Amino acid sequence: MTRAPGKKPPLLIELPNGPDFAREKTIMKRGGAPVAGCDEAGRGPLAGPVVAAAVILDPHNIPPGLNDSKQLTKQARDALFEAICATAHIAVASISARFIDQSDIRKASLEAMRRAVLGLPIAPRHVLVDGRDLPHLPCDGDAVIGGDGLSVSIAAASIIAKVTRDRMMERVGLAWPHYGFESHMGYGTKKHRDAIAAHGPCPYHRLSFSPFTLDLP
Repeated sequence: MTRAPGKKPPLLIELPNGPDFAREKTIMKRGGAPVAGCDEAGRGPLAGPVVAAAVILDPHNIPPGLNDSKQLTKQARDALFEAICATAHIAVASISARFIDQSDIRKASLEAMRRAVLGLPIAPRHVLVDGRDLPHLPCDGDAVIGGDGLSVSIAAASIIAKVTRDRMMERVGLAWPHYGFESHMGYGTKKHRDAIAAHGPCPYHRLSFSPFTLDLP
């Protein structure tokens, strides 16, 4: 680009980053309201449940600052959790480590999302789900890869799922203090793996995950 001498360069407009409500608006315009976002937390840990949340936002009262829960600080997640609960319809479902061991984490995640959607106080006509797969639902839906960074409804669900699961693991940590669940939330940190080596698994561990080699019943 060239410009005449003495002329000021054009102003660069910085577009906002993060998720928006565009997908929801498009679906609503073609008669798909209400639209729910759905996401899960806890696919990767060695212990604890997988938790899914479904959220129907109020289009006229969307909490500012919604984003993929992994991009937010704990303080921001906690504040947004309260704001979402105060303004949106939400439902949460969890699937235990035992269920995960008896099926697999993909099936458990889809089942948790299915239950969360069915638990909403009003039935959605369309569901936006984070990831590649859709759970079996009684309504239309779209799987959106990276959806928690694209759709505010999915982002809200990711926050509800993450905060709920973290609080569950903090409680598990009180019952099983040797493992430090309240600090790593069941993920395979060195501290966690060292505790497993010293104390063996507890009832919240996923025995189908490495490093466990126990035979499952």
